[in-house]
Amino acid sequence: MADITKEQVVTFIENMTVLEMADFVKELEEKFGVSAAAPVAVAAAGAAPAAAEEEQTEFDIILTSIGDKKIQVIKEVRAITGLGLKEAKAVVDEAPKAVKEKIAKEEAEEIKKRLEEVGASAEVK
Repeated sequence: MADITKEQVVTFIENMTVLEMADFVKELEEKFGVSAAAPVAVAAAGAAPAAAEEEQTEFDIILTSIGDKKIQVIKEVRAITGLGLKEAKAVVDEAPKAVKEKIAKEEAEEIKKRLEEVGASAEVK
């Protein structure tokens, strides 16, 4: 059996049509029990979350629990959001719920602090 070089394999593949290449890939996948698409999908999925974390500039403040002082929490939610009494009460009653979304980190931290001062629990996401 003659030795085949990598260059000869590359030249052979370069001269294939798209249909021949698709059949060739299927044969290789079956022969070796692998999938050519899986590593690409895993690499793309692994890279996306890291990029999203680096670029996060907008945060959400989530009211996780209201504590003992529901009325004070409603008042604070009204002051933070500018909502009416009924809407602010609905936000508090539906905890965990977003109080404000897509805001700067500094503003989110300030809102979290204000909510915690009246006895509620909140988190920045």
